[in-house]
Amino acid sequence: MPTLLTAFPDFRQLSDRRGRPWRTSDRPSTPAPGSAHVGQGNGVVRLKVNGDVYEVGVPEHYTLLETLRYGIGLTGSKQGCDKGDCGACTVLADGHPILSCITPVWEAEAFEVRTVEGLADGTRPHPVQDEFDLNGAAQCGFCTPGILCSAVALLDRNQSPTRDEIREALSGNLCRCTGYTKIYDAVEAAAGRLREGAP
Repeated sequence: MPTLLTAFPDFRQLSDRRGRPWRTSDRPSTPAPGSAHVGQGNGVVRLKVNGDVYEVGVPEHYTLLETLRYGIGLTGSKQGCDKGDCGACTVLADGHPILSCITPVWEAEAFEVRTVEGLADGTRPHPVQDEFDLNGAAQCGFCTPGILCSAVALLDRNQSPTRDEIREALSGNLCRCTGYTKIYDAVEAAAGRLREGAP
């Protein structure tokens, strides 16, 4: 499992953490050792995603979601509303759920990003993924990657959540197919497995 950077309490403070606007001249033009160099664009951004390092050439206006999908090729995070309303684009930044469709890609450079593709342990699905399958919690599946990321973030900090805490943690993720009951059941079942130490 990759080592995560120290968690930053409020993702909105990322722009303050950089302290200056992004400039093309500030970015390396060649790949770092051990990284994958992908694409070309107006600048190069260095991202840590699912334990791997990528240096990706992208236009300056790209969001984290656009970079993940079109720059790196990780299409699990979905492009839904493009304005931060639906939660289909949710990924984890240092373990905290964020909306990648409204996050400028340059702000994500300081964080370890984890997408739905990075939740499984090798070929073994995360307990939340497994319980979604066992409980029939996914229907069309479009919202599922974002909900999975939000649920994993919740269970990483609280393995005994109440139904209200689950509801609150997933309140930023919209699902138009279900009544959410099976989703909540799946998260509760995954929490039970994690408490018991079962994979």
